[in-house]
Amino acid sequence: MTVEQWKAAWQQLIGSGSPYEVVTPDDGGPRYFRNAAPDLLTALNAGRAHGEREFVVWEEQRLTFAEFFAQVDRLSAQLRGRFGVQKGDRVAIAMRNQPAWLVSFVAAVASGAIVVPLNSWGQREELLHGLEDSGSRVLLCDAQRLALIEGDLEPLDLQAIAVAATGVSARVHDYEALIAEAVAPLPALAFQADDPLLILYTSGTTSKPKGVLSTHRAVCQALAALEFQGAFAAMSSPGRIRALLDSGFAPTSLMAVPLFHVSGLHAQFLLALRGGRRLVLMYKWDAERALDLIERERCTQFSGSPAMMQQLLASPRFASDATASLFGLGLGGAAANPGLLAQLTSVKPNAIGGTGYGMTESNSLGAAIGGDQFSYKPACVGWPLPIVEVHIGDSPDSPQAPGAEGQIWLRSPTLMRGYWNQPEATAEALQGGWLATGDVGYLDEEGFLRITDRIKDLINRGGEKIAAAEVEACASGLDGVLEAAAFAVPDERMGESVALVARVREGSGVDELTLHSHIAAHLAAFKVPEHILLSSAELPRNASGKLLKRELREEFLRRFLR
Repeated sequence: MTVEQWKAAWQQLIGSGSPYEVVTPDDGGPRYFRNAAPDLLTALNAGRAHGEREFVVWEEQRLTFAEFFAQVDRLSAQLRGRFGVQKGDRVAIAMRNQPAWLVSFVAAVASGAIVVPLNSWGQREELLHGLEDSGSRVLLCDAQRLALIEGDLEPLDLQAIAVAATGVSARVHDYEALIAEAVAPLPALAFQADDPLLILYTSGTTSKPKGVLSTHRAVCQALAALEFQGAFAAMSSPGRIRALLDSGFAPTSLMAVPLFHVSGLHAQFLLALRGGRRLVLMYKWDAERALDLIERERCTQFSGSPAMMQQLLASPRFASDATASLFGLGLGGAAANPGLLAQLTSVKPNAIGGTGYGMTESNSLGAAIGGDQFSYKPACVGWPLPIVEVHIGDSPDSPQAPGAEGQIWLRSPTLMRGYWNQPEATAEALQGGWLATGDVGYLDEEGFLRITDRIKDLINRGGEKIAAAEVEACASGLDGVLEAAAFAVPDERMGESVALVARVREGSGVDELTLHSHIAAHLAAFKVPEHILLSSAELPRNASGKLLKRELREEFLRRFLR
């Protein structure tokens, strides 16, 4: 299909009478999907129609949709009856990916709570920050997280419901016992679209994480947009969809990304529950274990960070019959280098590849691209979704022309209400209904969005602005370089200079001189790193797959420049 045909399919999908009809308000407010669910509980209850179909697989556990919702109903009744949870109370979840996380989330929504998923990779101080900041009154957790904060339950006046608890007390309750107990169902609660629903904490790479507060409306509009993107990918890539349908494999996603981030929560769990897709959960990422599960469970979809995809591709099993069922490959969390995209295309030419752009503050919404469009422009993140407006520039009131680079501003009904109890930070991020993303990019002549950097990742070398992403992409283009991170370091003469840390494949023959020469051959002289450090170890990333550049920079400075 041509670009014009893609545009026609897009307009058909959002037109009057379509399930994805988009409304433009007369008052100038953000566009929205007419048929999106009014609240998240209504949206998720659609999953009850899938009945006895298998929904979730984890280790030795298997649950049908009916079994899943039976546990949800019992736990929700316990939260409301035994623990006294009322609308607006905060209920936190801190555990690794497992069925109990999924049940806990939907049960907390049904109880009327504002759900607070916490980073299960964090240590005690990080968990305490989320619990204290949110003012949660109940915590659903696993035994590992309970061990970290059990001594803090009383000072926080917090009740804990623990999976696989080794003992119970006045403040620690057994999850399995609660969902096994026969309890009378309580009348369903009524929700308004603007009721607060969710607090998700940002990655916190530069300071303590901020709680992002979203409403039922924002999350439901985000789910409708993600479902629209799936429908559009099918319409715009008929050959790839036909190959998937002809394979006969049931839609099954391997889920390895954490549920406490929008990429795992919205785009994988909640969509699967609504749409009847089977989920195979991984407790912890391991590439060979992932390939075992793909082969055993005949997974058709895997979405993960570029680092995860790189590890899968490094195994000879990826190009074997072990992944014969795998047709969908999604990338997110960080920019993928051109070498990775070329490998994916070579090994899986008929795959429905894709990526997107969004953030916690927009409930994962921004732009998306998949299928034939992804093959056409793999370096872009796609067209802005139908309910998302994108402006580029210093201010959303003065958008720049196509091709001009600047800060990305978003406006949509999926934006957060604000940062929890942080009005000043909210006022800085939300300006006149527009979200200042802190990302730099541009819209090309065909309307595709391309991300070029984070504002804080611009290196100012003697007044010349250098995009760290450009240096990283160039370094990653050298065979043998697996990943790279560029950042600013102090320079007495220029103010700042470019430093680069790169992970190289063992035996590749790449050394500092080779990499320096490669970059010098492709970039302007002022962009060539003055400091290069090579490593065979994976570069540090947070739970959503983003490079922890502050850690890299501090370690670099400690070792070489102090």
